Amino acid sequence: MTKTETESNLLWDNLRVNLREVIPTDTYRVWFEKVRLGRFDENSLELVAPNEFSAIWLRDNYLDVIRREAESLTGCKVAVNLFGEPDLDPAESQESDNRREVRPSGRRGKPRLKGREAIVQALRINPKNTFRNFVVGAGSELAHAACIAVANAPAHAYNPLFLYGETGLGKTHLMHAVAHQALERDPEVRIVYVSCEKFTNEFIRAIQENTLTKFRARYRNVDFLLIDDVQFLAGKERIQEEFFHTFNEIFESQHQVFLTSDRPAGEIDKLESRLLSRFQWGLVADIQPPDLETRVAILSRKAEAMGISLEPEIMNFLAKSIARNVRRMEGALTRVAGYVGLTRKQADLETVNRLLRDILREETLSRITIENIQKKVVDYYHLRMADMQSRRRPANIAFPRQVAMYLSRLLTDHSLQEIGDAFGGRDHGTVIHACKTVENMMDQDTSVKRSVDYLTEQLSHGVE
Repeated sequence: MTKTETESNLLWDNLRVNLREVIPTDTYRVWFEKVRLGRFDENSLELVAPNEFSAIWLRDNYLDVIRREAESLTGCKVAVNLFGEPDLDPAESQESDNRREVRPSGRRGKPRLKGREAIVQALRINPKNTFRNFVVGAGSELAHAACIAVANAPAHAYNPLFLYGETGLGKTHLMHAVAHQALERDPEVRIVYVSCEKFTNEFIRAIQENTLTKFRARYRNVDFLLIDDVQFLAGKERIQEEFFHTFNEIFESQHQVFLTSDRPAGEIDKLESRLLSRFQWGLVADIQPPDLETRVAILSRKAEAMGISLEPEIMNFLAKSIARNVRRMEGALTRVAGYVGLTRKQADLETVNRLLRDILREETLSRITIENIQKKVVDYYHLRMADMQSRRRPANIAFPRQVAMYLSRLLTDHSLQEIGDAFGGRDHGTVIHACKTVENMMDQDTSVKRSVDYLTEQLSHGVE
């Protein structure tokens, strides 16, 4: 691969990271996952969709989004062109995610995938997500060791394996690594890897199309069932019922179940007790955010894989600034690498801050919790934490409490109900009323606006 090709691929990787953040997950999976790069430089981006229909749909609905993200990445005006592959067999785009044999594409000049490579592609497993590419830290030692044990001794070591942790810490990487290792041990092993969301959607479609028998045959006759993000089972009674029987069938057949979640099973809302008990039958392991040294090691390995070299101060800055989400940290590195490759300039700290200002702000805001907000408001208004949840309504307590609700709505991703629960079990209507009250007071009283702006600034910059 030439240097120019490498730079284009870096830019394309970075653009895909950005698009995933702004495009709904289902939309991205359906319309963007099979789009490939034609060419990408500072002024031009060419993308190839799997067929002409997809290209037309993308031009009509997302051309401006693609252009905006590309220009944000390069800092230049970018002309975006979308093409379709006219000779692609439409039936191919509907191939099952877990087919063991992949048909040739029918595209002239494109080599056919064979053997394990074809299986990996069909399973939608990232080829880079192997045990060899996973940097083990203190917060991931147990999870890493458990995954190796499961891959080498399925249904004997830990069954089920339930792995949980915050988004972007490597749960999916380890799940993919298990699949890779299992395929190395036995190329004929039957694996299904799927997100819980996709499992749910396929189940609903099976009911609509009267194909439940086919659906159950797919998910129950396997050696490994790998389900990502099982927290999406929350509150879905019919799906939980189906998953319960699927789990039992696989477990009783002495095959392996591997589940990931962003929270412990006991904290998944409205999860049936029988499922909860089964999730806890085997080994439950968590992944904690990596320490600074581990984050630097992760960045160094990724930079080496991309064939770039950055100053140690840049690597340390990235590792210190983005501490809780490895995926976001790697995306930041890719953006910096794209800039270096495109401009042929070495990035300094000022440039990195400019390139990553949106990511750095998101990282800061992601650390803000409702509890942080309550503490800051309590300190500012000289109250007690108990006042945030009490039913007392004197003005010197009620209004600061409303300010805390307003800031929780402004600075976190929590729902209205979740915010209400954190303030003594209040309903979402109370939260809406609080937000409107604060907004009106800010319009009418400059001192209130100054106070709220000050609290916002303090929280946004992580001041304790």
